[in-house]
Amino acid sequence: MTSSARLLDLIGTTPEIDLLLRSSFGFDIHRKHYGEGFRLASGAPLEVIAGEPAGGAYFLGAEQNGRRPVVFASSEGEGGLLADDLAEALEIIIGLEWRDCLTFSGGGDVEIMQISAHHLERSRNKHNPNIDNEAAQVAAALSLRIPPVADLVIRLHTAASKTEPDYVVTDNDGQEFDPPFGEYVEPRHGGWR
Repeated sequence: MTSSARLLDLIGTTPEIDLLLRSSFGFDIHRKHYGEGFRLASGAPLEVIAGEPAGGAYFLGAEQNGRRPVVFASSEGEGGLLADDLAEALEIIIGLEWRDCLTFSGGGDVEIMQISAHHLERSRNKHNPNIDNEAAQVAAALSLRIPPVADLVIRLHTAASKTEPDYVVTDNDGQEFDPPFGEYVEPRHGGWR
């Protein structure tokens, strides 16, 4: 069994971890229908492994050097490489407000992403004071690490930067998704508070 298959099996057979990933981190193995028919622009297939509440989907790509890369496609038409394997992707998912970090990246500037991550972490802790404990519980159950946020930002930036040309997502009609980096540097209404 591959490490990705083992992790997915563990999530599926551990109800409390499945619930935490679904409710606190937006990784829901029961929403696989969101990404049906998506593939990479190269024509390579993608295996849907999870969905998220806003309609996005997580995929596994073809195995490379014993690892299966994780690709994300949002319901808003953005997509790309999230991590080189599922363990790394889950560390990013539980440790970082990664989608907003990409949105507020100034077009992929890692320094802007670090600033955004700092503000997003503060907001995340304010809205869910127990989030760090929940992340620790998921990490322990799945044998994941909890790297510092700054390290997760670098990993996310490195992965997302490799989206083109090999990890561009296309929909059922062959329409290519936009790159994962957003142009914003902070929220338009009120900035970072």
